[in-house]
Amino acid sequence: MTSPLILSTWSFSLPIIEAEYPKLSTSGSALDVVEQCAIAAESDESIDSVGYGGLPDREGRCTFDAAVMLSSPKSGSVCGIERHRHPVSIARLVMERTEHKMLVGSLADDFADSHGLPSESILSERAKAKWERWKQSNQDATPPAPFDHGHGELFGSHDTIGTIAIDAGGTMAGSCSTSGMAWKVPGRVGDSPIIGHGLYVDPQRGAATGTGHGELISGICGSFLVVELMGQGASPEEAIHRTLSRLAQCWPLKKEHQVAFIAATPEGNYAAGSLRPGFKYCVCVDKSARILDPDIVLHA
Repeated sequence: MTSPLILSTWSFSLPIIEAEYPKLSTSGSALDVVEQCAIAAESDESIDSVGYGGLPDREGRCTFDAAVMLSSPKSGSVCGIERHRHPVSIARLVMERTEHKMLVGSLADDFADSHGLPSESILSERAKAKWERWKQSNQDATPPAPFDHGHGELFGSHDTIGTIAIDAGGTMAGSCSTSGMAWKVPGRVGDSPIIGHGLYVDPQRGAATGTGHGELISGICGSFLVVELMGQGASPEEAIHRTLSRLAQCWPLKKEHQVAFIAATPEGNYAAGSLRPGFKYCVCVDKSARILDPDIVLHA
């Protein structure tokens, strides 16, 4: 039997997955755990790329995107959320209460209202102050590449929380949540809530989630491609390497471009890889949680 497993992007997720992992060894479901991991990040004001701490668009408005997935039929997502702090829970409602895959904007907020989720301000004072400083400085500056200097010592920018879990019964689930690119053009949506782009789960082939510059990931349907390659026999490490290589062949890369993937097979084999140095991920298996460097860095 596969040991319960949680993988998650970026070092800030370490205490989150440590807190959630014990549930996988008892009666907890992988879906509940990946939702709760996203909720924890969405609630943490110190995380500037997810949820309540997330940085707004160039006009000072915050919008949130998220997805959850168990399989092709069992998946849901939302984007452009403006009045609810936990888009991952709305995405789960889309999956479980509708026949649809994605709801967007104010009507997705209305859908959340209709299911009793609280409507509240989603722009923290901390994020608003950062936006005001940016507004007074160089508004044409390109946001820095997402990078991670270790848990407890984060500098610059980090990114989406993507989480993959396998529970004691062998069920695999994934979630992905983000406030999107800092200072984005209003209305921009990246890869995170798009099934097959920022997140893909196939119970027969595996699961993958991406982080970094969403436009690059969406351009190659990145998470789907990783999982499809694993289904064709590639290891998680090989699948990520081939996907990053495809991306690098397709795009004229800029110095600020960064993309990373984490992936796992149904048997619990896992790996991570990134386009450039600076990415870290977290894993919890056999009751041991660690921050790891990626197995692959395409352009070291």
